[in-house]
Amino acid sequence: MTLNPPQNTEWYFDSGASSHMTPHVTALSHSLPPQSFTPPSIVVGNGSLLPVTATGSTDLHRSLHLNNVLVSPSLIKNLISTRQFTSDNNCSVEFDPSGCSVKDLLSRKVIVRCNSSGPLYPLHLPAAAHSMLATSTASLWHRRLGHSGRDAFSKLASILPACSSDGGSSICHACQLGRHVRLPFSASSSRAANNFDLIHCDLWTSPVVSVSGFKYYLVILDDRSHYLWTFPLRLKSDTYTTLTHFFAHVQTQFDVTVKAVQCDNGRVR
Repeated sequence: MTLNPPQNTEWYFDSGASSHMTPHVTALSHSLPPQSFTPPSIVVGNGSLLPVTATGSTDLHRSLHLNNVLVSPSLIKNLISTRQFTSDNNCSVEFDPSGCSVKDLLSRKVIVRCNSSGPLYPLHLPAAAHSMLATSTASLWHRRLGHSGRDAFSKLASILPACSSDGGSSICHACQLGRHVRLPFSASSSRAANNFDLIHCDLWTSPVVSVSGFKYYLVILDDRSHYLWTFPLRLKSDTYTTLTHFFAHVQTQFDVTVKAVQCDNGRVR
């Protein structure tokens, strides 16, 4: 074994260790003085005793944890007890000549693959595990933060780089459904007896203004013939005037009167 002190983030699997061990208390997320149930010392291969000065735990990965880690400054490696590791994380560790693989015990899915170029089996975590905040997409953080809007994203941009991409303004299917105030109409096979006995109206707002300046589109469907009229509008308030002109057009051209109008009760501002 090398005598060079390891970095705090370098951990090595040890199938002969009964507990996780580290010489650095700073390698732990949480630490406490030795408890009554904590062994007072660690017995090494030559029978020597290394005093335990603290105990604690740490998170190595979003799904991998080290519990009951013993701290002894006399150690020169951060050691992972393979037995305790597999028990705490409900996983398996498979060793091969090129390295080792940590797998979920139920699904057998590889959680972390660690290649080894030396005589030991280190636990090398992927860069994404350490920079999850930076590499997550804006749409993912939008869902993680409860479908936050643009204002919330702009406030978080300083600590979450992905938020600077204005993820709060992206179109989200769940957000669209959440803004619905009524259930969709059920399928119907009914049909009006005559043309213009019943017309269906809907006003659609385009996310992009047309070259001619139209942002809204009024759609009118005759229930009997299923003939469709589409009227582009520059202002939402033009809806009432357009409908009035349409009723007059029907009266003049077809000599009939629109008897009923069905819509979604959307407000015209």
